[in-house]
Amino acid sequence: MIESTNGAANGHDNQASTWSPSSWRSRPIKQPVAYEDEAAVEKSRSKLQRLPPIVTPYEIWKLRRSLADVAEGKAFLLQGGDCAELFDYCNEAAIDSKIKLLLQMSLVLIWGGNKPVVRIARMAGQYAKPRSSPVEMLDGKQVPSFRGDILNGYEPDARDIDPDRLVQAYFHSAATLNYVRAQIASGVADLHNPLDWNLGHVGDEELQTKYTRIVDSIRESLQFMKTVGADTAGQLQTVDLFTSHEGLLLEYEEALTRKLRHPVNRNVPSPPPSVPKVSPLTGGAFIDPSLQAQAETHGYYNTSAHFLWVGDRTRQPDHAHIEYFRGIENPIGIKVGPTTLIEDLAELLDIVNPRKEVGKVTLITRYGEGKVNDLLPVHIEAVRKTGHVVVWQCDPMHGNTRSTTSGIKTRSFASILSELSSALRIHSECGSILGGVHLELTGDAVTECTGGSQGLQDEDLGQRYETFCDPRLNEKQALEMAFLVAGSQRVSENVARR
Repeated sequence: MIESTNGAANGHDNQASTWSPSSWRSRPIKQPVAYEDEAAVEKSRSKLQRLPPIVTPYEIWKLRRSLADVAEGKAFLLQGGDCAELFDYCNEAAIDSKIKLLLQMSLVLIWGGNKPVVRIARMAGQYAKPRSSPVEMLDGKQVPSFRGDILNGYEPDARDIDPDRLVQAYFHSAATLNYVRAQIASGVADLHNPLDWNLGHVGDEELQTKYTRIVDSIRESLQFMKTVGADTAGQLQTVDLFTSHEGLLLEYEEALTRKLRHPVNRNVPSPPPSVPKVSPLTGGAFIDPSLQAQAETHGYYNTSAHFLWVGDRTRQPDHAHIEYFRGIENPIGIKVGPTTLIEDLAELLDIVNPRKEVGKVTLITRYGEGKVNDLLPVHIEAVRKTGHVVVWQCDPMHGNTRSTTSGIKTRSFASILSELSSALRIHSECGSILGGVHLELTGDAVTECTGGSQGLQDEDLGQRYETFCDPRLNEKQALEMAFLVAGSQRVSENVARR
């Protein structure tokens, strides 16, 4: 095992010398994976370790610096994408639809908050999903649960855990991100191009008028910038779109963790100078070059994605996932829910970010509309007492999942909006900053969540219920959510100016 010599950057100072990409293996683990063929696992692991990084340290630090702006209220974070990404989603149409949807949503949020938007896609790697049980019943037969394409297939006859899927996940992630980069470089995000803002689905005349007014305002702003030549520097021709996934399958994450030279855009506090030893005879300091503070030149980077998060089921402070997460340079997220203890929250922050670097940690809250009012203020105050400055992000999806009378898993647009609106209000009342939103969405016209201006009901879900895990907002519901959040931001900004 090669141990980290600079692990103090992110781990416990007294444990820094013991961290390595594989040190998680000595800890208890939730959501374990039992591979039957260890030789096949080793073959896939070796292959992954030889493959080039999917993302670079420079990109990772560009995101970290952007997230520092989010934590300080200078920018807003939009994170969205599929609940469980499939290998089949690695195609032109699926990728294009998500890029364009996130772009449109970000434009609306820029209009509402009057600040830059940091875009992170749940894409190019979101292939693993935690499950409440390793098995399920299908047609009266017990089969392994579907745990994401990186582990097994959705069809009943493809449920065996397959180590070769680790390598397949890498190539599908790399191909997806390669196409994203090519499309952005080719101008898919060029704001000079007309965007499809079709609002015909909005049945409420008052709402349609409101949304149309916002779209007209965005169009006029873009036209004004073009007219006066304010867009000549090229900022309107491209955007940054970062990738993310839940760091659930540590076998995969370890294999793509590399010790690399820090990029020129890295920005961390300088380490404190060493205290020199004093001679007992003369009282003078010993001259020992090894005592001088050494600048860190390399660090461990997870090169599978720019941003990773640890889920609600795997964030135990003394378990494997937190042990892994504490050693990487990437910005990370931690899901915070009804079962998160105050003392655990403080301990988690100290473990993964002992130097209290701004932009390193995003706390992703997911309570449910009925619990957010009681729990969020308590957690905000608990974090404030620690001295950590974090990005607060609201995930209004996971706490609002329900089943219909026929057993279909769904979410209500109204409940999602309710939790998000409550989070905005509570952060304002507590003198805190809601830095962003985390949504499960798709650019397709699916029918998985009820409500919204389309007026989808439980009985409509069967029209295009296509998710392989949790229900997602469709493209119209997601854009409508952005309109509503932007409207709230606009009102808050106007109130603050008075």
